[in-house]
Amino acid sequence: MKLLTKTTLYFLLIMLPVFTAGAFFLYNRFNKEIKHETDEELLNDQLEWVRYLDTTSAGNPVFRISTPEFNIRPVDAPVQRKPRLTTVDIYQEPEDTYAPFRQLSQVITVRDQHYELIIRKSLIEKDDLVKNIIHVMLLAFGGLLVFALVSNWLISRKIWKPFYRSLDQIQQLQLNKLAKVIFEQTPTYEFNQLNSSLTSMTARMYQDYLNMKELTEDAAHEMQTPLAIAQSKLELLLQDESLTAAQQRNILLSYDELQRLSRLNHSLLLLAKIENRQFPVSAPLKLAAVIRKYLQLFEELIAEKQLTINSQLDEESEWPLHPALADLLISNLLGNAIKYNYAGGEITLLLTARSLQISNTSELAAIPADQLYQRFKKQQDTYSNSNGLGLAIVKKMADSYQLTLTYLHTGNVHQFTVTLP
Repeated sequence: MKLLTKTTLYFLLIMLPVFTAGAFFLYNRFNKEIKHETDEELLNDQLEWVRYLDTTSAGNPVFRISTPEFNIRPVDAPVQRKPRLTTVDIYQEPEDTYAPFRQLSQVITVRDQHYELIIRKSLIEKDDLVKNIIHVMLLAFGGLLVFALVSNWLISRKIWKPFYRSLDQIQQLQLNKLAKVIFEQTPTYEFNQLNSSLTSMTARMYQDYLNMKELTEDAAHEMQTPLAIAQSKLELLLQDESLTAAQQRNILLSYDELQRLSRLNHSLLLLAKIENRQFPVSAPLKLAAVIRKYLQLFEELIAEKQLTINSQLDEESEWPLHPALADLLISNLLGNAIKYNYAGGEITLLLTARSLQISNTSELAAIPADQLYQRFKKQQDTYSNSNGLGLAIVKKMADSYQLTLTYLHTGNVHQFTVTLP
């Protein structure tokens, strides 16, 4: 969930109970105020009626009035010092319903005779007034809530814009372009602190990248030169006819190990370059052409083992890979499929718009999952010329360029699948 959405939801969760509580408070307050005003009116009416009754004769028709709003009748109950105020529901025949009334009742004395005086005032219109006021206030509260939410969202979006711009820059970072990364100054202190830290961090990363790149380049130059000299010297020694068979065999073994060391050095440097993303992708390439190129390069090995090649290639499939990495991917996977196959076996190549699948028959067992991409782990001791870095390099390349590499073993078939994100 995005930060802006989360902030808006929290604001909504806080404001809804506040507005609801405010609406209930105002409703109760209005009811109390209306009842208070109605009670004051009833008390004034009761005072006027008492004064009037004190001036009338006992035979006045007023003592026989009985209506929903006014009623007076003789009683034997004692005189009440204070009137009693209550809310009652009175049946209304025309509407066939009960209507709320505010009622004042009190036992009074008129010419030594006790009477119960009841005065009522209808609350229908006042209740309607309260409901109308509440509806208006709810609409106002709802509008205010929507306005507050929209305003909060717009303001937060504007305030957080510098953060999202910095985030976009971080997501698009490439090691070989770190020197050009500049985080903008903003009016917000905290964002300036964040951008300052990011600028410092990217500067250190770029310096580390340059140091590592320099190291790999120096290592490639410094190590390959003495290795090449040692190999040439051994080649000269092998041409010396005075050497015994045992001496020639020892020199030949040393020459083979130097070649293996040279390949190992090349593979380690290649791994370092892949990890440092020193193979930028300028344009997608058609992988089918690369596959066909290596099928031709490995043609003699394929013929020697009498392998059957089954290929189904999407000629328009374009992959976001550097040409050197595409060569690395195909040469390693196809080379392994040939190397670990048996005579008369099969290799199946399936290239689609989103995936590459290379399968080969083999008499060798499945590769253990914990050793599949482990560096310097030879998959089979039979092949002494392997340095154990082929699949490790392919895996590192896949991880660095967001490709998915999977392995499946079924029966006597080993299958590697590379999938685009």
